[in-house]
Amino acid sequence: MKQFSFLLAFLLTLGGSYTADAQLMEEKTTFTKADTLRGTLSPVRDWFDVHYYDLEVKIMPSTKTIKGSNTIYYKVLGKQKTMQIDLFSNLDIDRITYNGKELDFSREFNAVFIDMKEEAAVGSLQKIMIEYGGKPQIAENAPWDGGLVWSKDDEDKDWIGVACQGLGASVWWPNKDHQSEEPDSMLITISAPNELTAVANGNLRQKMPDGDDFTKHQWFVSYPINNYNVTFNIADYAYFSEEFKGMDGRILNLEYYVLAYNLEKAKEHFKQVPPMMKCFEEKLGPYPFWEDGFALVETPYLGMEHQSAIAYGNRYLTGYAGMDYSRIGLDFDYIIIHEAGHEWWGNSITSYDIADMWIHEGFCTYSEALYVECMHGYEKAMDYVNAKKRTIRNDQPIIGPYGVNKEGSGDMYNKGMLFLNTVRHIIDDDVVWDDIIKGMLRDFEMSIINTDTVIQYMNRKSGKDLANVFDQYLNYTQIPTLLYKVDKKGKKLSYKWSADVKDFNMPIKYFDKKGQEQWLYPTTEWQTAKLKKQKNVKFAERQFYIKTREDS
Repeated sequence: MKQFSFLLAFLLTLGGSYTADAQLMEEKTTFTKADTLRGTLSPVRDWFDVHYYDLEVKIMPSTKTIKGSNTIYYKVLGKQKTMQIDLFSNLDIDRITYNGKELDFSREFNAVFIDMKEEAAVGSLQKIMIEYGGKPQIAENAPWDGGLVWSKDDEDKDWIGVACQGLGASVWWPNKDHQSEEPDSMLITISAPNELTAVANGNLRQKMPDGDDFTKHQWFVSYPINNYNVTFNIADYAYFSEEFKGMDGRILNLEYYVLAYNLEKAKEHFKQVPPMMKCFEEKLGPYPFWEDGFALVETPYLGMEHQSAIAYGNRYLTGYAGMDYSRIGLDFDYIIIHEAGHEWWGNSITSYDIADMWIHEGFCTYSEALYVECMHGYEKAMDYVNAKKRTIRNDQPIIGPYGVNKEGSGDMYNKGMLFLNTVRHIIDDDVVWDDIIKGMLRDFEMSIINTDTVIQYMNRKSGKDLANVFDQYLNYTQIPTLLYKVDKKGKKLSYKWSADVKDFNMPIKYFDKKGQEQWLYPTTEWQTAKLKKQKNVKFAERQFYIKTREDS
């Protein structure tokens, strides 16, 4: 509880300007070879495609150490004698074997370069095993920094988890640690002390003894999965479940793993999950990981979108750590809604490079607004969206630099939501907009995409050219400013955009004298529109995230 109390105190010092950012990496403008090794698919990483991981790890709380192996099954795409696998340098590699032979390797930063001895046939399927162990990096303030969380519950029992978004899954297991690389499926075997339960992603296949004092828990993931989403949670868990009937009539098992003494509290608090799932299926489409189920797992840190095993640590409070994250008096549990939204945005649809992480966070945060709209109506959803304006810093572009494992500004959350709400109102047709949102999740299900994919898809489905709108909001810090002036008689409105993008153009609405919405089509050149004795002009800033300034 000490860690959580520190977090709550820290958020209060922000004067209410808190955001629920995940693990955003440290700010930096220069990059090293280590960044490039991690963030770029070089020739020694790009010649093989991972199909399957067989990960087995023993977690030893008494020494805060781990020991295990990962067998990587892959398809050969090109001729190459060197393979790069990633594992943090503080973890030891005991042995690497391939075709029954032990291989030589070297290490540089967190990259492992394996001498394969010979080239394998292009198109062939191969496997390599890496045995490793040691003391993994400890997360001091998960999920904002990465590593293992060694904690105790209120009964002084071990409570262990991991969070590694941004930092990378190679902080605790060896893999091809690039966001574009997902195995088609995965076996995760976690060995934990007998008195505790180990929960990972997917479905529990079996439990088996591991010596006298440990038990192996074998979990199978039947869908592609991001490396950073691979997880384990170890505690004295109680389990309960319920059935959810999906929009297509199928039954989904909703599972909950909670600290044993929180069982009754959890049964009451998690009653908000089925209505949320109903809303998300209505707004986003069918739940993507049906065969693996949906689970909330209580963790000693606030939360993370671990696929089919969502980390939940909001302590059965409403809002965000007990505070009104909505800013408009709504009392839903933010962590449940946001992290579950990632099952669609981030887990099913994944960005190729972490620089495009706004695709995960912007769309997921916008899904919160769709949830509010589903539960409380359109106007309340607009209240929710606009309440976040004062949290936005406009300090860095939302898109980060490519190829160096660096995301953009934390504004990708709330500014991303406001940007998408703006695009919705530019399109001005909710039937089309709903089809775009659901269509993306349908057409790119279990896919790796980038920002260009999103732009091209929205352009095609909407029939509009949105490229420079995306460019302005995602690649520049400032939002567009509408300059305007009204003549003394209130008969003429002059207007133009001030923006970073050359020849920027974006339609905007204003309200006429009768309060009716009217379209304007500003560019970066002055234009005029006729008014009917209207000296004060109000623009639709509730629907469009812009600045306005009267030009003298």
